[in-house]
Amino acid sequence: MKAKRAVVAGVVGTAAMTVLMLGAPKVGLARLAIGQQLSTFLAVSVGYLPVGPFTGWIVHFAFGILLALIYAVVFLERLPGPPIVRGAVYGVLVFILAQLVFMPLVGAGVFSGGDVPMLVGSLITHLVYGGLVGAIYGKPPPGRGAA
Repeated sequence: MKAKRAVVAGVVGTAAMTVLMLGAPKVGLARLAIGQQLSTFLAVSVGYLPVGPFTGWIVHFAFGILLALIYAVVFLERLPGPPIVRGAVYGVLVFILAQLVFMPLVGAGVFSGGDVPMLVGSLITHLVYGGLVGAIYGKPPPGRGAA
């Protein structure tokens, strides 16, 4: 695994995802305020630490980098297709995980409580994140991985 490349992929993918989240209301999709949701969750969970949206966005980026490292170590050689497709498939897996774990933790419910604009926005941003992670990280070593 090339850790530096995975970190760069995670930063770029998360940055693009964040820009899309912030712009979602301009195209009729739900506001995806992950920084605020994470900071509220952290404030409630930790209780005694002053936590604001900036902290939530830092955690969001940290998760984006961590997930890119997991992609490089666990999923790169297990997913089919060219790099961008592998990454997009991974993005869908991250979307499902987020909808089953993260959204209920922040009070939005499993699969965003059925809020279709929220689900569509989340799916699009996770596809972009994953596609960029896959494209930037690239191919598995020659002779390894799914075709």
